[in-house]
Amino acid sequence: MIASKPERLSVPAIKDFGFEMKASWRHTNIGRRLNNAVGVFEERVLELLREQGRSELSIAQLSLTRNLDVEGTRLTELAKRAAISKQSMRELVDLVASRGLVARYPDPCDGRAKLIKFTREGLRWLAAFRIALEGAEQEMREEIGEARMAELKATLAAYVEPTPRRADKRKKGSARR
Repeated sequence: MIASKPERLSVPAIKDFGFEMKASWRHTNIGRRLNNAVGVFEERVLELLREQGRSELSIAQLSLTRNLDVEGTRLTELAKRAAISKQSMRELVDLVASRGLVARYPDPCDGRAKLIKFTREGLRWLAAFRIALEGAEQEMREEIGEARMAELKATLAAYVEPTPRRADKRKKGSARR
């Protein structure tokens, strides 16, 4: 019996999928625009923090502080809010804790669980973050105008409000877990 040569697979061309070679839609879709806007905004927040002498965190590490309740939050909830794995969030917590901004405390509702909370220094950082955030928002307001800023905030708030369709999808998703 003669062994046959393995079939050679060809790489499909972009045109085989109906994509334009330039694929400009990939750069102008709303997801990309929102992502780019968040990047510009958060970079400005970090610049304003650095101007206050607060250079402890990077943009990636802001996802922890952005999702952390002042009263404390469990790691699993932080990971869920940030849409990252528990392992990745644990690494972020360890890093931010090594900078003295957060710590793990016993959860009064469940002795086995831990709450991640801001430390005293973390609360000072949070106060500086608020000033930087408000400054970046004010600059954005000045750039795009008061009316557009108000409309943008209202539109984004309306979009993230639960809808029956998204609520139904969440129920189906959690049933699979």
